[in-house]
This record gives sequence, structure tokens and C-alpha cells, in this order.
Amino acid sequence: MQQRPQDQYVWVGDVKTRYWSLGAHGSAVIFIHGLGSAIETWALNVEPLAQQHRVYALDLVGSGRSDKPLGSYSLVALAAFVKAFADTLALDRVTLIGNSMGGGIALQFALSYPQQVEKLVLINSLGLGRAISWGLRLANLPWVDQYYRPTRSSIELTLKQVVEDQTLITDAWVETFYDVLSLPGASKALMAQCRATIGWLGVRTEVYQPIVDHLNTITMPTLVVWGKQDRILPVAHAQVAMQHLPQARLQLFDHCGHWVHFEQAAAFNSLISAFLADSLR
Repeated sequence: MQQRPQDQYVWVGDVKTRYWSLGAHGSAVIFIHGLGSAIETWALNVEPLAQQHRVYALDLVGSGRSDKPLGSYSLVALAAFVKAFADTLALDRVTLIGNSMGGGIALQFALSYPQQVEKLVLINSLGLGRAISWGLRLANLPWVDQYYRPTRSSIELTLKQVVEDQTLITDAWVETFYDVLSLPGASKALMAQCRATIGWLGVRTEVYQPIVDHLNTITMPTLVVWGKQDRILPVAHAQVAMQHLPQARLQLFDHCGHWVHFEQAAAFNSLISAFLADSLR
């Protein structure tokens, strides 16, 4: 794992929030991680994009090394948190790049605060349908939050689920996520985030249906990115986005899973740089 940027902290309301900030020029870009993740997921992406843009990545409330208060972890609440983060840093207009749950948050942000969004990048995004892996639905078991404790082996297994090429999951990556997911309150917050979004039948209807019903109102340029071998969220959801988003384009990655930005980092970074530099035709 390459050397990561320096951690910074800012108070977003009463939540002490960890973030990275790189780049001094260009448009503002905010990276939003997924469920059970943290800003480390963007370690291969932030520096290349910071050559031409002001790049920010944050640990969502309840995630990473940010505070983990009791409260709502709905997509609406998390989108409001990202907006508060942007406002705290005086970012008037931003491009949002979100993976998985982070994509769902980006979509919710675009629906709630469209005037603040310049462009969207949705990477294997939540919020486009019900289907999701069975493993995430198991968080609804009543005893899970009492007995679940992360181990290196369980984290390694989870990380290997988000890539097609499992040799990319090194001991260093496992250790990084073990450190974050072992922090006080991390397990409880993770279960709360999961249950707020996912039920026994999949992604909750009240979570994805309002987004799907209003995709046609999201008019900013949008790039939809998906790994064809995603085991978490089906690639068919990409077609839902393409059917309803007015200004969307799709890029599929073969031999690639749920973390396109990690597994195909160089190609992903080139794609995003081109998308940010140009308007959709």
C-alpha cells in the first residue's frame, strides 16, 4: 500500500471528521466511500486527480476515524453530512465521486442540493435497485450487533469480495482496514448504517425507490462506472441509471469487481480526469 496523504480533521457540526485535502487549483472534487470503508479506499486515486483539481476525501460520520455518534445513518442524513462538510470548507460547487453506498449518498445529495453539484461519478452505486449481496442482509440478524467483532481473517474475506483479482488484497490493506474497523464504536455504527439502508429483502424500498423515481431530475453530467464481476451490487443496476439519467454515460470494466477505483486504478484515474476536463456531449 502506497504512502497515504496526511490526515486532517475538521468539526462538521459537532462531529470531528477526518479528511484528506490535496491540490491547489481547479474544480473541487469530493470522494465518498462506501459502507464499512474509509478514505483509505481512495489512496490510489486522490493524488493523480489532485494534479488538476482540489481533491477532498472524507470519513463519513460513523466511519473511519470520524466520530461515531448515535443517530440517523440514512442516505438523506449522510448526504446532509457531506453537504455540511462542503459548507464547512466553503466549497460552493463540487463534483461528487461515490462508491457503493457513497454513490447512493452522491445521488441523494444531487436530489437534495442540485445547485451545489457540478458533476457526478457513480462507481458500482447503491440506490438504483433492491438487489444486493446476501452477506450485507445478514446485519439484520438481531444478535449480530452484540457478537460481531472484526478480525483480520473476516476483513480479508470481505475485502476479497469487492475485487475480482484477490491477489490485490495484501496484508497491508487488511491491516489498514482492521485498524479502522476495530476502533471504539465502529462495529455498532457499521451495523446502524447497514440496517438503515438494507433489509432482509435487499436495499430497502424507501431508500432506493425515491432515488429511482427522480433520476430524471438529475441533470448534471454523470459518469456511471461498474465492474462487470461485481458480487455486491449487480451490473444491471447500471442500466437503470442509464435509462433514467438525462446526461449519463456508462463505462464498464471487465475482470473487475465492486472497487473499480482500486482494482483498475490507472484506467479509472485517466477516465475520471478526462470526464472532469470535458463536458458530456
